[in-house]
Amino acid sequence: MATTAIEADFAAWMGAIQARVEEALKRCLPSAQLAPARLHEAMRYATLEGGKRVRPLLVFAAGEVAGAEAGRLEVAAAAVELIHAYSLVHDDMPCMDDDVLRRGKPTVHVEFDGATALLVGDALQTLAFQIISEQSGDATRALEMVRTLALAAGSRGMAGGQAIDLESTGKTLSQAELEFMHVRKTGALISAAVKLGALCAGPCPAALEQYAHRVGLAFQVVDDVLDAEASTATLGKTAGKDSKQGKPTYVSAMGAARARGFAEELRRSAHAALEGFGDRAVRLKQLADFIVLRKF
Repeated sequence: MATTAIEADFAAWMGAIQARVEEALKRCLPSAQLAPARLHEAMRYATLEGGKRVRPLLVFAAGEVAGAEAGRLEVAAAAVELIHAYSLVHDDMPCMDDDVLRRGKPTVHVEFDGATALLVGDALQTLAFQIISEQSGDATRALEMVRTLALAAGSRGMAGGQAIDLESTGKTLSQAELEFMHVRKTGALISAAVKLGALCAGPCPAALEQYAHRVGLAFQVVDDVLDAEASTATLGKTAGKDSKQGKPTYVSAMGAARARGFAEELRRSAHAALEGFGDRAVRLKQLADFIVLRKF
């Protein structure tokens, strides 16, 4: 199928933001030559040269709606990606999901060792809060950004969702129970990315929070479908892992076809939440499409 001008424009925008965030991450991560060198090397290994950077893309897209400065968005995008990278390092460890492949390369505990992987996650998490706190300007806004990220990453957000996920292995969950878990495990950090982008300019509008909730949930629904249907080579991580580990998913609860239909409902609902923003929200709409229609 031929690529349309709109698709090409979106791809170019994505590539530019991904490259910008990569450079920001390189700058904020400690040099691999700085002691303790092995820890810093592993932090860079875990974070750089990989991933779709969906959360940073959402930061920049929400920032376009709010009219935020690019420099502030860069810091917020790097911070949310550091939290995401830390979560992946810990999720892959033997005490959690016990995986050996992430982003097409060995996981951190395999490439280095378990103790280093634990410290990598700890250090990436604290670095995220450090770079937000070091921003100049409105201290009240910076404090709200720190609070937003902390809530998203903690026991009422991502960490809590992971705890529920571990407790649910081998159980059958209803759609409502799955949503309760994934609004925290996956959706909280995605929602935080949108909110952080808006906070770079001012208060986050309620409509953006509604959008963020829907795309955060849609991301996990599609992840569950891809885990069941895509290959390891396509995903860059072990395919079919959830089913083998007996984890409840949207596919196990609804079937793949209904799960894809649910993701499409969430995509349309996310678009609807943005109607009041006009052309300023075009990137957020395109990202909702990308999240739901992606193949990896």
